[in-house]
Amino acid sequence: MIISASRRTDIPAFFTEWFMNRIRKGYCSFPNPMNAHNVVRVDLTPEQVDVIVFWTKNPAPLIPHLEELDALGYRYYFHYTLNGYGLDIEPRVPPLHEGITTFKRLADKVGPRKVIWRYDPIIFTERTSPNYHLDRFGEIADQLNRHTSRVVISIVDEYRAAVSRLKRLAQALDYHTRSCKPGTDEFANLFTTMSGIAQRNNMEIFSCAEELDLDAYGIRHGKCIDNAYITAVFGHEIRVGKDKSQRMACGCIASRDIGMYDTCLHDCAYCYATRIKDTKQRVEQHDPQSPSLIGLHDAEPKQEQTSAQLSMFEEK
Repeated sequence: MIISASRRTDIPAFFTEWFMNRIRKGYCSFPNPMNAHNVVRVDLTPEQVDVIVFWTKNPAPLIPHLEELDALGYRYYFHYTLNGYGLDIEPRVPPLHEGITTFKRLADKVGPRKVIWRYDPIIFTERTSPNYHLDRFGEIADQLNRHTSRVVISIVDEYRAAVSRLKRLAQALDYHTRSCKPGTDEFANLFTTMSGIAQRNNMEIFSCAEELDLDAYGIRHGKCIDNAYITAVFGHEIRVGKDKSQRMACGCIASRDIGMYDTCLHDCAYCYATRIKDTKQRVEQHDPQSPSLIGLHDAEPKQEQTSAQLSMFEEK
């Protein structure tokens, strides 16, 4: 079983204490998003967990606990997002220079193959034009050279929640959205150059859940939760099919996500997992001692459900 921690929130940044408590207890719980009375129990014992995949913009709080995870026998790797957009788009994300320092610290501790850089999502506005992205991507890539072997990119998706948040941003800051259309010279130059920058810095470059075919620019369709990558990094073979709960363009294999929506405090303008205005009020319900991330939800082992059953609860 693969644990995703988490596409729905930033567990390393905000909920490290809870996560480590659940590791020590050997399980966590969460309510079925479609029926809060149906509580799902997830076994977190080392014997049942093949790999933990962390998704984060700030893993610093978790770094002191990695030796404990190692001692317990867990395998894990990180998807670490570094965009450097600034406070208007990523208001509570650490400054870029701090993020790069933390990235290097993490990679030095666990190895560069266990830390994947995400430049994600790529947003096109008058301020964040293709030339802006080439400069920023190149700046970050040059500093992460030898500290990662892989970078993942995607173009912002028009999720309903993200669109409304970006529109509010545009109204507040006089942003003007602009397009960079496939088939144009501008589009080809952007992604061909990004591919070259990655290659120059010893990084493979992949797209994430991208319907557009970027192969012509040297960017392959990727799997963020990738069985081949897991085998190459850990020598551990996993025979799991595609995650049917994800979008068609997503190539990830099946996993169990232990996070909850509307709990990330980064407050990024493009976030699809935050649909309410006041996440702070919801996070006030968090108890590091609870089996579940928000509220008090628990279940007996006999109520544990299969991956097929859980996939019914995931959002497309």
